[in-house]
Amino acid sequence: MSKNPSYTEAFEELGEIVSEIENGEISVDVLSEKVKRAALLIKICKSKLTSTEEEVSKILKELETGEGVPEK
Repeated sequence: MSKNPSYTEAFEELGEIVSEIENGEISVDVLSEKVKRAALLIKICKSKLTSTEEEVSKILKELETGEGVPEK
């Protein structure tokens, strides 16, 4: 996995970790490591969602005010 995974990569890896935990596929020896990785992935997903939400809100605000929209 890349150092800075995309949202999709992070979400998919998080899903895999959750599935492993739910199915009891993770030994106690690596559980702490997986939980730390899951926490990091959640942080990455949350950051990317917040950033996207801010960008979309900015675009919508510009559309409402007519700023940044080319005139015909």
